[in-house]
Amino acid sequence: MKQITRTPIVILNFKTYLESTGKRALELAKISGEVAEETGINVVVSPQHADVWQIAKEVEIPVFAQHVDPVDVGGHTGSILLESMMEAGASGTLINHSEQRMKLADIDAVVKKVKANDMVSVVCTNNVETSAAAATLKPNFVAIEPPELIGSGIPVSKAEPEVVEGTVDVIHQINPDVKVLCGAGISTGEDMRAALDLGAEGVLLASGIILADDPKAALLDLVSKI
Repeated sequence: MKQITRTPIVILNFKTYLESTGKRALELAKISGEVAEETGINVVVSPQHADVWQIAKEVEIPVFAQHVDPVDVGGHTGSILLESMMEAGASGTLINHSEQRMKLADIDAVVKKVKANDMVSVVCTNNVETSAAAATLKPNFVAIEPPELIGSGIPVSKAEPEVVEGTVDVIHQINPDVKVLCGAGISTGEDMRAALDLGAEGVLLASGIILADDPKAALLDLVSKI
């Protein structure tokens, strides 16, 4: 499994856009790998589950699952098994994304299972309070994403900077080993610079890159002010 070795970090969530599905997902992952190599920035891709195996074989950057379920090996038809994602080559997973919310007990179970398998956990949260709760579970990262700003083009680092600063402060008080990522509306180099200036150690984003006319140019712009 390809691991994260440094920050700042860019996690590109492929979601379920046609532009990031199948062959186009592989193309986007290769572009992300090129940007990582050219800039030295740690770029991670998080494709749909069906694409993880192919992408993990073809790129040198880390690949994360978009979600795993709190289930063990056995009779759980339709569930996403952590062990399956490991076998496919994933080295981490998003957890509790706003489009795939989970109960706190289930988040805890997945974080513990991820840690036990030496993978990386990224717990998504929507405000300072849920970020504080997430920090007590000891994930590797907490990604703060107010859901009303996701896909809006309005970056949380500018629209609600107090949410980012408050999340960084409370998480560092609870567990300084947990790193904070900034999501929702991030798309430009100025957005990422603002997020880092507020104390985040990277960004989680999707549409700003995936739906861009030139994804590579968009990614290069994103990391241009670091």
